[in-house]
Amino acid sequence: MEVKDKVLETLKKSDKPLKGGEISEISGIDKKEVDKAIKVLKKEGLLESPKRCYYTAK
Repeated sequence: MEVKDKVLETLKKSDKPLKGGEISEISGIDKKEVDKAIKVLKKEGLLESPKRCYYTAK
Protein backbone atom coordinates (compact mmCIF):
# COMPACT_ATOMS: atom_id res chain seq x y z
CA MET A 1 0.00 0.00 0.00
CA GLU A 2 1.35 3.42 -0.95
CA VAL A 3 1.92 6.15 1.62
CA LYS A 4 -0.84 8.31 0.14
CA ASP A 5 -3.29 5.38 0.39
CA LYS A 6 -2.41 4.92 4.07
CA VAL A 7 -2.84 8.65 4.72
CA LEU A 8 -6.24 8.67 2.98
CA GLU A 9 -7.31 5.55 4.91
CA THR A 10 -6.27 7.16 8.21
CA LEU A 11 -8.31 10.27 7.40
CA LYS A 12 -11.36 8.20 6.38
CA LYS A 13 -11.27 6.35 9.71
CA SER A 14 -11.02 9.58 11.72
CA ASP A 15 -14.19 11.30 12.92
CA LYS A 16 -12.47 14.70 12.99
CA PRO A 17 -10.01 16.64 10.80
CA LEU A 18 -6.36 15.80 11.52
CA LYS A 19 -3.05 17.67 11.28
CA GLY A 20 -0.08 16.16 9.46
CA GLY A 21 1.63 15.28 12.74
CA GLU A 22 -1.46 13.46 14.02
CA ILE A 23 -1.75 11.50 10.77
CA SER A 24 1.93 10.59 11.16
CA GLU A 25 1.43 9.34 14.74
CA ILE A 26 -1.68 7.30 13.95
CA SER A 27 -0.37 5.72 10.75
CA GLY A 28 3.24 5.28 11.87
CA ILE A 29 4.53 7.03 8.73
CA ASP A 30 7.28 9.66 8.86
CA LYS A 31 5.84 13.21 8.91
CA LYS A 32 7.80 14.26 5.81
CA GLU A 33 6.24 11.39 3.87
CA VAL A 34 2.79 12.31 5.21
CA ASP A 35 3.28 15.93 4.08
CA LYS A 36 4.24 14.78 0.57
CA ALA A 37 1.21 12.49 0.42
CA ILE A 38 -1.10 15.30 1.59
CA LYS A 39 0.22 17.53 -1.19
CA VAL A 40 -0.51 14.86 -3.82
CA LEU A 41 -3.95 14.02 -2.40
CA LYS A 42 -4.93 17.70 -2.33
CA LYS A 43 -3.87 18.04 -5.98
CA GLU A 44 -5.99 14.97 -6.85
CA GLY A 45 -8.98 16.52 -5.06
CA LEU A 46 -9.31 13.73 -2.48
CA LEU A 47 -8.70 15.92 0.58
CA GLU A 48 -10.25 19.08 1.87
CA SER A 49 -9.02 21.43 4.55
CA PRO A 50 -11.78 22.73 6.85
CA LYS A 51 -9.26 24.98 8.57
CA ARG A 52 -5.59 25.75 8.11
CA CYS A 53 -3.29 22.70 8.55
CA TYR A 54 -6.19 20.30 9.22
CA TYR A 55 -7.26 17.76 6.65
CA THR A 56 -10.19 15.45 6.05
CA ALA A 57 -11.06 12.98 3.28
CA LYS A 58 -13.77 14.05 0.83
